[in-house]
Amino acid sequence: MNVPFRPIISALFRNRAGALLVAAQVAIALAVLVNAVYMVKQRVDLINRPTGIDVDNIFVVGVQGFTKDFDYRAMLDEDISWLRSIPGVIGVTATNSVPLSGGGSSDYFKLTPDAKTGGRDALVNYFHFNEQGADALGLNVIAGRWFTREEVQPPGGTLYAVYSGPIVVTKDYADRMFPKGDALGKVIYGSSSQPLTIIGIVDHMIGSWPVGVDYPTQIMYMAFEPAGPGTRYLVRTQPGLRDQLMRKVEAELGQRNVKRAVNYVRTLKLYQDRSYLTQRNMSIYLIVVTGLLMAITSFGIFALATFNVSTRTKQVGTRRAVGARRRDVVAHFLVENWLITTVGVFVGCVLALAAGHLLSLQYDLPRVDLYYIVGGVVVMWLVGLAAAWHPSRRAARISPALATRTV
Repeated sequence: MNVPFRPIISALFRNRAGALLVAAQVAIALAVLVNAVYMVKQRVDLINRPTGIDVDNIFVVGVQGFTKDFDYRAMLDEDISWLRSIPGVIGVTATNSVPLSGGGSSDYFKLTPDAKTGGRDALVNYFHFNEQGADALGLNVIAGRWFTREEVQPPGGTLYAVYSGPIVVTKDYADRMFPKGDALGKVIYGSSSQPLTIIGIVDHMIGSWPVGVDYPTQIMYMAFEPAGPGTRYLVRTQPGLRDQLMRKVEAELGQRNVKRAVNYVRTLKLYQDRSYLTQRNMSIYLIVVTGLLMAITSFGIFALATFNVSTRTKQVGTRRAVGARRRDVVAHFLVENWLITTVGVFVGCVLALAAGHLLSLQYDLPRVDLYYIVGGVVVMWLVGLAAAWHPSRRAARISPALATRTV
């Protein structure tokens, strides 16, 4: 196959305006493609990371007392007892906040009660759970133990009532407070200087804020029933029974106590999806914009190749007359467009690296990996060849006789 590079380069210089425009489109498209794909991958990884919770089999029940003679503690006991008695329910706990919901409770905890000499001071997301809290979420306790029923303290006057007793923490929080790995049995102190003894360590869990916080997996669990007059129950079911039991609870729970209202019955997956809604929408937006930009770039390459074919009818006919085969003509135009794409690709690599560096500084994102750029280069080359393929085949069908009549 004979591909004369000198005539190709000479033809490009004679029509450099169109070639430079397409090369610029390729450069911009590559820079956007690489960084957009990388950002989408970051968001997909964020959404799909392990939660440490049996999300697909948990639902949340919100209840609220409203009468003057409403007995909150009696409601807790009755509701939890009834929910646990339903066949297919694995665990039930009342809670002060819902995991993965985007809203919850947090406080600063330190190693000594003295605010000045407290040492390591770490903000932590905390939950009030009962003795079935681990079962209700599907948590994996890797050291120590969970709470017993006798350790669970009755609800205080407010959500932030002072608590002093045993706690369970996630491994990430234990390692932050006690880097030597000796957290079990240690005592830490909250903002009210109350002593809290670590009796268990959970392997992993994403807490109330899946996004927007520095340490979403640093969690503390307290053996404490949340304050009333309203609360939320986390109910975990056996696989496949969640929706069926949700309908049963929604239909029957309100009738069991007319002095309170059942505000909602929702899946935990709904809370998770809401928390990641912005990340998911941004990913879709980036994919759509990148797809449109790739389409525009492909159209630009196609249009330039078509223009070159239409303006070189005589040239193509002459080459055919002196013995050039159809595949030689196809190769000529494909190489020409490959050279244009390659120029744009090299410029695009520089733009992609510069844009990635700027994004990492501006939004504290990791820098784009080089294999994304390599993949982007391959994609742009393939897009360029695909866009130029049809015009090149069209040029190959020009007969020498037709070219002669156009003189």
